[in-house]
Parts: sequence; structure tokens; C-alpha cells
Amino acid sequence: MAQAGTIASDGPVDGHGDVLVVGAGVAGLCTATELMARGARVTVVDRAPGPGPASCSWWAGGMLAPYCERESAEEPVLRFGRLAADWWERHAGGVTRAGTLVVAPGRDRAELARFARRTSGFEEVTGARITELEPDLEGRFGRGLFFPDEAHLDPRAATAALLGWLEAGGARVLWGTSMEDAPSAGQVIDCRGLAAADTLPGLRGVKGEMLVIRSRELRLSRPVRLLHPRWPIYIVPRGDGVYMLGATMIESDDRNRITARSMLELLGAAYALHPAFAEAEVLEIGVDARPAFADNLPRVVRRDGRLHVNGLYRHGFLLGPTVGAEAAAAAMGANHGSEWIDDDHSQR
Repeated sequence: MAQAGTIASDGPVDGHGDVLVVGAGVAGLCTATELMARGARVTVVDRAPGPGPASCSWWAGGMLAPYCERESAEEPVLRFGRLAADWWERHAGGVTRAGTLVVAPGRDRAELARFARRTSGFEEVTGARITELEPDLEGRFGRGLFFPDEAHLDPRAATAALLGWLEAGGARVLWGTSMEDAPSAGQVIDCRGLAAADTLPGLRGVKGEMLVIRSRELRLSRPVRLLHPRWPIYIVPRGDGVYMLGATMIESDDRNRITARSMLELLGAAYALHPAFAEAEVLEIGVDARPAFADNLPRVVRRDGRLHVNGLYRHGFLLGPTVGAEAAAAAMGANHGSEWIDDDHSQR
């Protein structure tokens, strides 16, 4: 049995005929893109009426930050995540390669040291360099970590670009269509996220709560992570003074409500980064449940006559390209060894 966080299979895959991809989130769109690149005839269906907040991808931070994510993730997240920025640039464009800045208040400097021990690919920076990177943070933090090889994108723009690329290439994208009502196809690849929990043993929800805010007073050019032992946050610029502020990680499949406590902690952390965020306008409040397996690594599973792509957790845009490519290769009949193969998912 190969390592966890992989493609799992309980039988051979027939690589012929049309392929139906169920789910138009990041997992489904990456898989469909890789299928088309291999010459497949692709139909994508989604029960939502169109792109929007029903998908976890809508609320993603869009940080292509494999080095930072390694702080709390397994090694494959770093190794395969380093490929993500190039993939998104080729297929969707809009990738900003400005790195990631990690800071902590002076009283939480131990958190910065801990983060450094668990990551790599950074340079230690002091106040002058922090000011050079982000002038609006001048004088606020004496030390930090700068990860120059990381990037970010706007998830909504990126998924819209993939949809356009698919449709221009001849794929059908059918909104408001469930898997039961979808056109017949030679193969089905299920990318429904948490909706597939009744089929995939061990799939669980991890709730994330986030805010979209606008500040006319601050201009940040890259994602900034503020470390804190209880409520670490990230702030990702979207342009025009708009920022994604997130995100909590709560073991829950609740997709409907943000708690007052979470909102207070998110806003309090933003204020700790810079007091000007106290005057920010709250544009959107987002809540969703990320699908995850026990090790928080994705898998592609052959089950009930179809492939399942699932468990991307908080790494959808980071690992979606790699997992989608492996799923597409399996669907098209490739028989090759893979870092991601696991033949015994049913016992996990």
C-alpha cells in the first residue's frame, strides 16, 4: 500500500468515451482542464445555478503558499504545491508573484520562531526590510519572515478563466444539473466535495469562516500572515483596497453561519496588524466546510464505478492541479506509479 494522500483504486479504469465531471469547484475544474489537455470529451455539471458562494472555491484565499502551508501540513503539500503557480499562470493567468510576509507582535515572537522551525524557503527580515516590502506596516513589526517564491491569485477570477478555457475548447458546462440528471458518459469523476461524504469513508468537514473587507487607507501588495497562538490570520489583497481576511479552522460541517466570536477574533486580528482596519468596510461574510480526510491530504478514489477527487482541505488551489492531473491520467487509462496512489482507501 502506498502513502496516504493519494489516488486510491479498487479496480481498473476504462479510459474510453466521454467523461462526466460532477462539481465545478476547483477540484472539478482542474480535473476537467487536465482531461481536455489529454484529448477527452468533457462535460462538467454542477447543481448550483452558476459560480458563486455554494462552492468552497468561492471563499478560498487563493494563496499559492506551499512553504507557509508546510508549517502545519504534510510534505507532499510543499513538493507538489510548488508546481501550482506555474500551472495557474498557464491555464488561467492572473498570478501575482510577490511572495508572502509573515509577522507577529513582539509578545508573540515565539510563534515566529516556531513557524520558522517548521518551514523553509524564507529570509528573516527586520523592520527596515518589512517597511521596504509593505510601507504601510512601517514601525509595526520588528521581525518577520519573507517567503519570496510564493504567489497568490483571485480564486473567483481564476475559476472563471478555467470555465472560459473549457467552454472555448468544446467542453460542456451545465449548471443547475445534478449527477442524477447529467448526460450519460463512459466515465464519471465525482468532485462534489463534502456532498460525497455518504460515499467516501472518513471524509469530514472543516469549517472556515472569512470576511471580505475594503480599506481605503491601506495598500498591501502581497498576502500577510499574522501569527498568534489562538487566532492566526491571513490577509490577501484583491485590488482596489479589497482584502480577503481569513480564516478559522473548526471541526464542523456547518456551512451556514459565522459565530460572533469568530468575527470578533478575525476583526481583532486585522486591527492588530494595522489599526486602520478598524475603519474597513465589511463587504462579504463567508462560511463553508472544506472536505478533508484524517491526514488532511487529498485522494482520488475508485469507488461505486466512478473516480472520486476529494479531500483537498484548505489546499484546493495549491494541490488541485496535481490531483486533477493524476485523476485525468487514471481516467484516460494511464498505468503508472504515482506518489498519490493508495490501493486500500476502504480501510482508512
